[in-house]
Amino acid sequence: MTTDGWERLAPGVARRRLPFLDVTIGVVTGDDGVLVIDTGSTLAEGARLRKQITALTGRPVTHIALTHGHFDHVFGAAAFPGVQIHGGVTLDTYLDRERPSLPRDAVAYGADPTSAAEAAAALVRPGNLVAGHHELDLGGRHVLLVHPGAGHTTHDLAVLVPGTPPVVFCGDLVEESGEPQAGPDASPADWPATLDELLRLGGDGALYVPGHGAVVDARFVRAQRDALAARFRPS
Repeated sequence: MTTDGWERLAPGVARRRLPFLDVTIGVVTGDDGVLVIDTGSTLAEGARLRKQITALTGRPVTHIALTHGHFDHVFGAAAFPGVQIHGGVTLDTYLDRERPSLPRDAVAYGADPTSAAEAAAALVRPGNLVAGHHELDLGGRHVLLVHPGAGHTTHDLAVLVPGTPPVVFCGDLVEESGEPQAGPDASPADWPATLDELLRLGGDGALYVPGHGAVVDARFVRAQRDALAARFRPS
């Protein structure tokens, strides 16, 4: 799985960085299923990803894991009809509440207004909400979906793919191409402890895949955890 911009991380595990906002998309394949992690910023981007992933894996996408509800991670989900969609606990209520504001956020970051409005109108709610841990069986491969705690949002979802090496898709709990973003829906006081949980899950030998930027190691995540703790330390 190293073609058309896709980077192989481990057997059956790949990711690619999208041109718009450097968003990471992940793919995990099993004998019976294909999991996609996040879906891009527009319906057209989601449709392109679906086509690429089907060609890459030789099978259709069966599951999606949404790491959180910001537009650049969820707006392509409706381009994957018929799949099981997983999200962190309260993601459904977040999407219901923020549906009017998400296209405004997208346009503020440079998205096409028409595409943003179309994606918001087609926004898909997750059918499976993860409050703690949920094991997903893709056929010969078990993937752990984890709500490790609040941080970038209150509904962050991480994906642990056991193996050699283990791979942890972190969403925007970890960012490499810029400083982690703490918007109005963030939980800064909880963020360091949530990264501690990610480190516990993946261990020192894991590959940590941020929501934006290059793949990092445990040392990077630990340093970002310390920086966040200092940045949000109560005065």
